[in-house]
Amino acid sequence: GSAAAGLSLASLGWRGCGRRRSRSLATIGLLAGGAFVVSSIAIFKLDASRDAGRREAGTGGFALIGQTALPVVQDLNTAAGREFFGLSDRELAGVEFVPMRVREGDEASCLNLNRAQRPRLLGVNPELLARRGAFTFARVMDGAERRRGWDLLRRSGDTTGSAVPAIGDVNSIRWALHKKVGETLAFIDERGRAFDVKLVGGVANSILQGSLLIDEAEFASRFPGQSGYRLFLIDCPTNRVAEVSALLSRALQDVGLELTPAAARLGQFNAVQNTYLNTFQVLGGLGLLLGSAGLGVVVLRNVLERRAELGLLLAVGFRRRRLEALVLIEHAALLGLGLALGVGAAAAAVLPTLLTPGADFPLRSVAWTLGGVLLSGGLWTWLATRLALRGELLAALRNE
Repeated sequence: GSAAAGLSLASLGWRGCGRRRSRSLATIGLLAGGAFVVSSIAIFKLDASRDAGRREAGTGGFALIGQTALPVVQDLNTAAGREFFGLSDRELAGVEFVPMRVREGDEASCLNLNRAQRPRLLGVNPELLARRGAFTFARVMDGAERRRGWDLLRRSGDTTGSAVPAIGDVNSIRWALHKKVGETLAFIDERGRAFDVKLVGGVANSILQGSLLIDEAEFASRFPGQSGYRLFLIDCPTNRVAEVSALLSRALQDVGLELTPAAARLGQFNAVQNTYLNTFQVLGGLGLLLGSAGLGVVVLRNVLERRAELGLLLAVGFRRRRLEALVLIEHAALLGLGLALGVGAAAAAVLPTLLTPGADFPLRSVAWTLGGVLLSGGLWTWLATRLALRGELLAALRNE
């Protein structure tokens, strides 16, 4: 009596899930697999435009990145340097430059399919990046403090020895150079002498991909012939980006200045990874659609096999609407369980990535995708239920 009193429509539906275990497990497995692929891959998709103006972003908060064909020896942050190119402080109000010296080398970004041996070296004044808090450090070498940030480029004998400290993009270090933070690379200076560069830190997905940054003083001592600056990270008011870009392109055309919005440059790097991820996500989405449609087939077959049982319930006083609710609850549980298992497994799989500085989980896009699958599965279940329960259920009971 107490067991019967504890029964409800929901509990009856839940118990019904175990009637055909192989079918239920197949449906749950297909839905869970698709949800796992869609949810786990989403964390690795990169959006260059998200928070592009923040210093912690992959753009470093810079509006533009520029490169010249000829070196610029003038300091564009000073009135004298700007006057040399016919620019005024009024025209460049709010515009600041982080200039870098360039030693050409192998392209070490995802745009190069070959393994980079000696990547491009950039000489920069660490103070210019440190005071801005530009970029997010994903890793630093053992024994170093992450909070030191760009100050790690200052030579410190207890961590780098005779090697020159360098910082690069963590993805370039791992995938293009096949190195880890803390390891060294061999270089040849301008006089033909060998020296080592030690990777003391890596910044999260950034516009610095393809290069290694070292202290400008270290750069000048090893490549004294590389005078002037050829790469510029440019701060600019967000409402004047197009205006400033046109102004600088015209004023520095003699040195071959090429300007690119920082977010666009980051988007070029991200496009390679996102293309692969989109392919796998489409496959996962297809699995989810098949799973949700397959759930309708399972509902239809289960109900057709149980028409006599449902006819008995109808005969003892159940209303047809209650029977529909019973079937919907039973199979909605399969849908919810499959999605929950897939999302839970995905969360466990990507937890280390989620805890990495600079990681950003696209919750909205995943929620929309899974919500669409939930809606699709519910629609197929409802249609299958209505189709299977049409006709006279009592006739099926008489045939038993």
